[in-house]
Amino acid sequence: MRDASLFQYIGKPLRRTEDLRLLKGEGRFTDDLSVPGQYYAVFVRSPHPHALLSDIDTKTALAMPGVVSVITADDLSALNPIDHSPLPSTRDDLKLKPADADTFFAGPHYLLPLDRVRHVGEAVAMVIASSAAEARDAAECVDVRYEPLSATHNARASVEPDTVSLWDERSTNYCIDGWHGDVEGTQQALADAPHVLTVDFHVDRVTGVPLEPRAALAQYNPNEDSYSLVAGSGGAVRQRNEIANVLGIDPSKLRVRSLDVGGNFGTRNRVYVEFALVLWAAKTLNIPVKFTASRSESFLTDYQGRDLHSRLTLGLDAQGAFVALKAENLSNLGARAVSLSPLGKGSTLVTGNYRIPVACVRASAAFTNTVPTQAYRSSGRPEVNYALERTIDIAAQRFGFDPVDIRRKNLIASAAMPYANPLGANYDSGDYEHALDEALRLADWNGFQLRRDEAQSRGRLRGRGIAPYVESSIGSPGERADVHIDKNGSVTVVIGTQPTGQGQETSFAQVTADLLHVDFEAVTVVTGDTRFVTAGGGSHSGRSMRHAGTVIALAVTELVATAKAVVARARDLPIADIEFDAGLFRLPQHNETLNWFEVADLIVRHRLEAS
Repeated sequence: MRDASLFQYIGKPLRRTEDLRLLKGEGRFTDDLSVPGQYYAVFVRSPHPHALLSDIDTKTALAMPGVVSVITADDLSALNPIDHSPLPSTRDDLKLKPADADTFFAGPHYLLPLDRVRHVGEAVAMVIASSAAEARDAAECVDVRYEPLSATHNARASVEPDTVSLWDERSTNYCIDGWHGDVEGTQQALADAPHVLTVDFHVDRVTGVPLEPRAALAQYNPNEDSYSLVAGSGGAVRQRNEIANVLGIDPSKLRVRSLDVGGNFGTRNRVYVEFALVLWAAKTLNIPVKFTASRSESFLTDYQGRDLHSRLTLGLDAQGAFVALKAENLSNLGARAVSLSPLGKGSTLVTGNYRIPVACVRASAAFTNTVPTQAYRSSGRPEVNYALERTIDIAAQRFGFDPVDIRRKNLIASAAMPYANPLGANYDSGDYEHALDEALRLADWNGFQLRRDEAQSRGRLRGRGIAPYVESSIGSPGERADVHIDKNGSVTVVIGTQPTGQGQETSFAQVTADLLHVDFEAVTVVTGDTRFVTAGGGSHSGRSMRHAGTVIALAVTELVATAKAVVARARDLPIADIEFDAGLFRLPQHNETLNWFEVADLIVRHRLEAS
């Protein structure tokens, strides 16, 4: 690998490419964009967590000024439900087991509910009018008659035997349920352990609260029978494919643009019903349709995160060595399964950084009358890490061990790497004891008592804690980069992972410029537009820079190889005789040097001749 000291741009504090545009108010967020003649969509939402829909009367709303349509589920019979494909497929997730052991039931996600609502804020009708104010006024006049049903928001309560099931297709509210690991061995080790501790935890749900409320702008072109959608997301390609499936069209007929995106952390990674609904309305009514959620509407109905119940049972020997761990994780899915990633990743990593000889986990997920949950801020790992570390602290206090010593005793040794934890996750590397020592040194752990005494003298309480963790930043592994160089020397990088506020227009260009040995200013990065981006996993799971850097490097390697082949053909030389160094192609036998401008011109001429 090239010496980092030779990099001209990577790791250097450059002015971000995107900042001037954003600071001048020239951002391309969804609500910034408008088209002539657009109409506005406003949604009628349920005030009930669980209720039958007995009737929706739209006559008054339809007669109001500016209103062109009021759409209910009866109008959408030709459309498919959203297929979120929530079963995790990445290699380090547990292969989660459906509750009935045979089939997986996610709870169909129709754009508007057919028979009943299953959470507060679920959309039941869409009003289209010539102005947003007219649409809001009309939405208040849609008369929806509900028959309230019993509801539950707590996952543990929802799986009690006497709780009403949210879905007629299932007799219980369990969606996922199964044991993993060595159940029998774990139970025996716990029975034999001198010290055993069981602790219950609940990490409650949160909502993402991105700075930009979700929004969408939809258009339909009847001449080409094609659709266009602008909507902020974590990945435009996934959005295109899933929405095309809902509409029953070929993905090539739908262009999705996710330009500037005001925050994500998982909240925007799955399709929302509003996106497909405004596209359907744009075609049906032959008008552009725009939707922008209010702040409270977004807060209420964005996909949410966390909400995991955990029960951990830890066994220790007389010296404080961990001998077994049993975990029971129950994830609150909300009204339907949008994502199971938090349950799968969290359950896999519940043993953390520690050498635990035998472990098992019950990984369960349940439906409740709440907004669906989704991967958010590390997708389930922080919840189980919190439960494990608190259990260790309680065990240290209860059984008389030092909280640092007990951790040090049980950390996986660096010599044991690569290491397979008892639940099947493979740890490729790590020196956890060295990291612990560095953390203690940097935190001045031994000087804590002086700081505590000083704080107490001022009427303040000072505490401390320690919590190592293992992260699994994988997500969807598929990624692609296309690197194009023009004969004028300008470079364009087209890549599937996209920024949601992290400055990736700059960082991707830094990598490209250094690998190609071109000026940073010569590189343009194209993301978030399916007209150009054909594949890619989007931005999530802490993956973007790592995956982008890898695929950009692969693309540059291929581009250099192509350039060498073209130069070899043009100069009638073996490819092995052409060297690439510091951005120059050197032909020692000809005493000739070509730069990218000249090679790009040769490539263009070569392609013209080939065509």
